[in-house]
Amino acid sequence: MDILKLLLSQSGFPTMAWGNVIMIVIGGVLIYLAIRKNYEPLLLVPIGFGAILANLPLADLASSSGFHPEHGSHVPLLQLIYNAGIKTELLPPVIFMGVGALTDFRPLLARPVVFLLGAAAQLGIFIAALGANKLFGFTTHEAAAIGIIGGADGPTSIFLTQKLAPHLLGAVAVSAYSYMSLVPVIQPPIMRLLTSPAERAIPMPPMIPVSRVAVILFPIVTGVLTILFIPSCGPLLGMLLFGNLLRESGVTERLSSTAGGPLINIVTIFLGLTVGSTMSSQSFLQAQTLYILALGAVAFCFSTAGGILFAKLLNLILPDGRKINPCLGAAGVSAVPMSARVVQKFVSEQTNGKVNPLMAAMGPNVAGVIGSAVAAGVFLVLFGPR
Repeated sequence: MDILKLLLSQSGFPTMAWGNVIMIVIGGVLIYLAIRKNYEPLLLVPIGFGAILANLPLADLASSSGFHPEHGSHVPLLQLIYNAGIKTELLPPVIFMGVGALTDFRPLLARPVVFLLGAAAQLGIFIAALGANKLFGFTTHEAAAIGIIGGADGPTSIFLTQKLAPHLLGAVAVSAYSYMSLVPVIQPPIMRLLTSPAERAIPMPPMIPVSRVAVILFPIVTGVLTILFIPSCGPLLGMLLFGNLLRESGVTERLSSTAGGPLINIVTIFLGLTVGSTMSSQSFLQAQTLYILALGAVAFCFSTAGGILFAKLLNLILPDGRKINPCLGAAGVSAVPMSARVVQKFVSEQTNGKVNPLMAAMGPNVAGVIGSAVAAGVFLVLFGPR
């Protein structure tokens, strides 16, 4: 009996707080949404379980940007991964390299004008950042980290937040990946509201062939020019375009398959689990978390609307036969390839299968990946360390 009492006294049960219980439930909800609803399962399962681990008292499985161990003291497991992979900003660029190895930029190169839709679909980033600063009192650094949620790009959100507002990492990452998973729910009503039946029925011509020289030069030229212009976006954009060069070179298939397969899978495990481990009850159960979730929704909605409205604006000057189906603008957010598939499904249903713009929608979709990285670079120029 004495042994049992000793074990209970040394267990986590006596120090379990209501905040821990709430966060364990939140972690369980994320896992449920990932498994039952198929909402970004590759990230929400690790994040949800990481949140559960972080809220088990005495387990030493939480991580924090504010952790400063004394010399020679023990460093918790997930804190070790946090220090090595997130604090050093290693894992998000490696994810981007894998994304580049999986991304086909031909739809963008076949119709370069849709690059503008990817840029316009970053509107929500700046609106949400402004609102976070002016309406909710977040600092400019925090507001920039919150605004980047509108880019619908999880690694970019983690990369920028770690640099500007690491104490918000858990809330920003959960918000970013949650809204990415809710693309099929959020975007169709916005497309329905902002487009007419006639606009949804605008056909998109078949994709013109793109030469092998063009697809090889694209990552090189784009990387050089963009990173020279905004050097702070280099870690993300450089790795994205390097991964794409591995894909398109035709002579590095082993490297491409590794970057887009085992490597990105391994990094995704560590990234999701470690982000979840930052969601301790002390840091997550605050009013500002609700504000971040609300502002994330605003950012995402305005980004979707920005792409659609800019496509409608372009149609005012484009000649007949060259006009763009405005719904393609919704694909300008960086949720690849989910946004393009949502546009395809919506337009096809609205036109009884007559218009199927999936390949055309992939153009602004992959442009959005570049756009979100550039937006993060702009924020780092404005607010990052000098």
